[in-house]
Amino acid sequence: MPISVLKLLSATEFRSGEEISQRLGLSRASVHNLVERARELGVEIHAVRGKGYRLAEPYSWLAGERLAAASPRGFNVLLHQEVDSTNSLLLGLAQQGQDHKSVLVAEWQSGGRGRRGRSWFSSLGAGLTFSLLWRFNRPLTALSGLSLAIGVALARGLSALDLAGVKVKWPNDILVDGRKLAGILIETHGDMLSAATAVIGIGINVRARPDALGTADYAAVAVEEVLGRQLDRNELLLRLLAELDEVLKTFDLYGFAPFRDEWQQLHVWQDKPVCVLGSGSAPIEGIALGVDEAGILQVATADGVRAIHSGEVSLRARAAG
Repeated sequence: MPISVLKLLSATEFRSGEEISQRLGLSRASVHNLVERARELGVEIHAVRGKGYRLAEPYSWLAGERLAAASPRGFNVLLHQEVDSTNSLLLGLAQQGQDHKSVLVAEWQSGGRGRRGRSWFSSLGAGLTFSLLWRFNRPLTALSGLSLAIGVALARGLSALDLAGVKVKWPNDILVDGRKLAGILIETHGDMLSAATAVIGIGINVRARPDALGTADYAAVAVEEVLGRQLDRNELLLRLLAELDEVLKTFDLYGFAPFRDEWQQLHVWQDKPVCVLGSGSAPIEGIALGVDEAGILQVATADGVRAIHSGEVSLRARAAG
């Protein structure tokens, strides 16, 4: 993984391959190969013969010493340079007894997953991908609305960083100006009656990358694009963990109900025409009335109010009329 080389590079001055190789105890050829690998992962690096290497723009790399600031809240941050999927790895660790409130964060994940089998991709250094292990005192049957509560926590954290226009989309997306900023993937285990364990995966676009942003359903937007400035990803993660801590403690005690009104104020399609698409079923069209205290979407249709459970359905805006 080229992170060791990238952390020695600057956006303001060149650093020779010889100096880098000496600092890292690597051959010049190894340094060259790591630079090429970084380029493949989306990092633009300038190389000039006789001068060395320089980053085309500044980056903030994740740092264990910075993230240790989450420890007083009880978080155990596990920083990895490269993983297949933070959720997959943390799920395996959870089944082996990994501690409550463990956070697995990676500079790069090669096989990030989203809801409904979709992929989540971000160039190296351009996104923030992490998973949080939370052991609830409530059973699986009492986790309804969890993804919506997580959405509220993310909206609070992003807004606290002066990000304007943050909205939520039922059941698991964060939007700004109708474009996707972040996604949530929750995977649970446990039986229906005993205390449940959840691995909460979060992926956030931090820096705009034309080759990486966007999905089949939505154009994408990045935090720095909205802010108009660079953001330290360590600062972003620490802020989000603080909000997640407060929200999840409350959710464990009272469920989704305390967050219902706040969520509806943030809902991008509240009281607007929508279309609910489900695999193998006819689309449902109506007006999004919001959600009940369990986080179940209520849609006013021509045949009355329909309750929509998340499952394998997708919510889309619909032209009025």
